[in-house]
Amino acid sequence: MSGDGRASVLLLRTVTTDVDDHTRDTSVSPPAAGDPAGWREDGRWEHATCRRATVHGVRLYNSGEYHESHDCFEDEWYNYGRGTTESAFLHGMVQVAAGAYKHVDFEDDDGMRSLFETALQYLHGVPRDYYGVDVLEVRTTLTRALEDPAELDGWRIRLDGRRPSARPEDREYADGLE
Repeated sequence: MSGDGRASVLLLRTVTTDVDDHTRDTSVSPPAAGDPAGWREDGRWEHATCRRATVHGVRLYNSGEYHESHDCFEDEWYNYGRGTTESAFLHGMVQVAAGAYKHVDFEDDDGMRSLFETALQYLHGVPRDYYGVDVLEVRTTLTRALEDPAELDGWRIRLDGRRPSARPEDREYADGLE
């Protein structure tokens, strides 16, 4: 292996370690139900900050606070490089929240469709139950909304088998993002 190859491997290991270290947080609760991808056998989240952003983002989305939901997913997405499932999931959820924002706040269904098409590309291949989100249901709803945007009206994202609403701590979390 050339010197450049070793440097690339070392850089990849350093980036992976930095992401792993950065995304650990023992204060993040376990899933309320099930055994989602991202939950490890040793009783910890693979990337706890991804779970935290997901919980806040889903609850804000379910309360119609799409811009704030978008911010939760987007801020965490920046922690992951291209090619990771976490990156694809978070980027997809950024597009989901942005598409709902376009549909509900601006009545821009063409903009919603464009964002949902992109979201579906990102969410393709993400496990069905990822960090507690029913990704299969998200993909199904987005696909239906492409044909009939009214499918989105009243839809709430399932997290750990429930459809939770925002709490004050979710808004505090979103307000604290840079």
